Amino acid sequence: MQASLPFKKTYYSNEQYMKSSFNLNRLLRDNIKKLVPYSSARHEFKGEASVLLDANENAYGSPYSKDYNRYPDPLQRRLKEKLCHIKGVPVENIFLGNGSDEAIDILLRAFCEPGRDNLILVPPTYGMYEVSANINNVAYKKINLTPDYQLDLDGIAEAIDAHTKMIFICSPNNPTGNSIRRQDIETILVNFDGLVVVDEAYINYSKHLSFTKDLAEFPNLVILQTLSKAWGLAALRLGMAFASREIIEVFNKIKPPYNINQATQDIVLEALERVEQVNEWIKQVVEEREKLSVSLKELPQVAHITPSEANFILVKLEAPRALYSFLVGKGIIVRDRSKVELCEGCLRLTIGTPEENIVLLESIREFYKYN
Repeated sequence: MQASLPFKKTYYSNEQYMKSSFNLNRLLRDNIKKLVPYSSARHEFKGEASVLLDANENAYGSPYSKDYNRYPDPLQRRLKEKLCHIKGVPVENIFLGNGSDEAIDILLRAFCEPGRDNLILVPPTYGMYEVSANINNVAYKKINLTPDYQLDLDGIAEAIDAHTKMIFICSPNNPTGNSIRRQDIETILVNFDGLVVVDEAYINYSKHLSFTKDLAEFPNLVILQTLSKAWGLAALRLGMAFASREIIEVFNKIKPPYNINQATQDIVLEALERVEQVNEWIKQVVEEREKLSVSLKELPQVAHITPSEANFILVKLEAPRALYSFLVGKGIIVRDRSKVELCEGCLRLTIGTPEENIVLLESIREFYKYN
């Protein structure tokens, strides 16, 4: 998994890249190559039937709904077909998981040998990458973002060794809110022959295009998205991974047979019919994000607001810990990031409704008036 040092900031044609050194089979753990996945009753049968006596279900129904006495489709075909039209990604390139966290965990279990392999993280970033690595006993190297929250390409290149299996990049980034330069991500994709995982949980709020359009160009690309943010379905825990057909087959080989329950599939199918409503919410959030940022910048105690392409802003201000406690006392909960490296003195503020944002702003003004 050795990269050129430093990275070559050049770009290949699709044909040139496909001839590069990327080899998925070489990345896979040996036990995963040999794994015979569990085959459920609904894996073996595909189609319609009127008498289902193959899965040891309760044939009489369920207290809530007659439909819920049956096991759900283990591959969520109807849901993926709907997402295919919305995302422009073929069904065979889609994995659905119990939140994006399931996809992160499967990646580590499939490709990283515990106690031997490693991955690269670029903090400040989403904390679950590190937690999942620790759970799976996979080492990680931290290469901090630059002061303007962009990738340190030279640092990443120097950190890669023969056992580096993947690099996690969150864009737009959490907790900073900014997008990572696309050219830098492409540089890593071209030069690194491991997996590059681009987490786009907040892509709906960004003016930048998703990397989903580039799946055919980069066979080592894995994209994570979620329905928890812009779609407002956080309680359902529905995450998505987009990748090559071969990588998606690995996901499906490892996942539990019925990882997405039927209630979630039903509700999400209904929600996906309301794209216009979601687009209107996104527009409102972006407008409120800018209004709140402008108002906060008027306060002398606010030192900096990182330009955001997410549904939150990272604000550097005076007395962040005291302000956080003050807001909690008023029943307003924000995220204290003041002890996170490169986020010193910062609070992360999620964009709420116009009414909630007014309450937040008035409370911050009240705090600084008397402190």
